[in-house]
Amino acid sequence: MYPTGNGEIDLPQVVLKLNNKTIEKMKVFYRDRLKSAPPGSVFAAKTSDCSITAYNSGKVLFQGKGSDKEAGKWGIVNKDNPSKTKQTTRKIHSYSPPQKLFTSSHIGSDEAGTGDFFGPITVAAAYVTADQIPFLKQLGVRDSKNLTDEKIETIAKALLAHSIPYSLVVLRNEKYNHLQKKGWSQGKMKTMLHHHALEKLSNKIAPERPEGILIDQFSDPGVYINHLKSERSVLQENVYFMTKAESYSIAVAAGSILARASFVNEMNKLSKKMGIELPKGASQKVDQTAAGIIQKHGKQALGEIAKLHFANTKKAEAYTQKDY
Repeated sequence: MYPTGNGEIDLPQVVLKLNNKTIEKMKVFYRDRLKSAPPGSVFAAKTSDCSITAYNSGKVLFQGKGSDKEAGKWGIVNKDNPSKTKQTTRKIHSYSPPQKLFTSSHIGSDEAGTGDFFGPITVAAAYVTADQIPFLKQLGVRDSKNLTDEKIETIAKALLAHSIPYSLVVLRNEKYNHLQKKGWSQGKMKTMLHHHALEKLSNKIAPERPEGILIDQFSDPGVYINHLKSERSVLQENVYFMTKAESYSIAVAAGSILARASFVNEMNKLSKKMGIELPKGASQKVDQTAAGIIQKHGKQALGEIAKLHFANTKKAEAYTQKDY
């Protein structure tokens, strides 16, 4: 809050210019936070630290200490030049979580290893109760992408020490490559991994029922549901999808940390097995390391530690024809 010249408090605010479709999506997103709307407006809503008012003109006013964060969900805020603020294309749908979910007892799930040539895919789901949220924030639980592997390992151990209910599913490389040859996309694999992790955790905490389940969105919810149908499975109750969910949900952030910690542990095991440190990601260094493994152990050995359909496989094979 900022003092004005007449002694009043001027709240921080951001104004975005958005299209009608986005404003309607916002109205759905804030459906649990709607309040009486002023004349000339489409809707008004109130979060814990921000008031949102959308007008018929397309202008949306965000006011309060959380205005930057809340407006950032819908546009790219340019603080130096508000006229340069841009609308984003963040997808809002009927499976978008209500705002109250983030402060309630809920399950969150996330995955790791999907973009890495070496190593498996790991998916973790965590159940966090409302009264645990402040402690986990103090512990440093947040998006694992903003943490070092060393910090992730420390926080993961703390989560286990405090008996945070979780489940973990690991899809190792041989099974990954087998499913890929059968025609499974990586999206379908991730769908079934999340589904199994959520089923395991729901059974573990039963008869306790969370307020909802939030999945860090990696595909359209309709595609996710169709993948489940193809394997004769159905979506659990009160499931929501949200991109970058780990930035809003402490449960998804916890799942993200546990999944990453598991992935790093699996990579360490594979590195020990191969007698060489396997690099993460899908870089040129990865190509060269894979080439060395092919030359020493054969391509079959690569299939036990890597995702063979990645372009890195062909690049590695090309390296074996060179003297590097």
